Amino acid sequence: MTDKTIQDGKTLACVSYIPIFGTLIAYYLNADKKNPFTSFHVRQALGIFLFYLICAISVSNYDSSTLRLWLWGIFGTLILYGFFMAFLGKQQTVPVIGPLFQKWFSNIGT
Repeated sequence: MTDKTIQDGKTLACVSYIPIFGTLIAYYLNADKKNPFTSFHVRQALGIFLFYLICAISVSNYDSSTLRLWLWGIFGTLILYGFFMAFLGKQQTVPVIGPLFQKWFSNIGT
């Protein structure tokens, strides 16, 4: 990937990590350009948010504020990690679950 491609897609890649709406905005604005850097980060952000929703629904059955705080902390860290990788112009997956998101959402941005 060239530096020009990264610079062109960096703004939308960063926007994609704004919860829900940022991901949708970045996805639709990248639909015509199909910038691979932006597409990579849209897939990462979408995966993080969907995984968060699944975990949040599972945790909602328990009345544990400690469990909820851990959930927010973990996903907040993942979102910040992804945002900083986009800001720095790096195409690096989030730890552990990031490669799965690239595989599952491979049709986004192609």
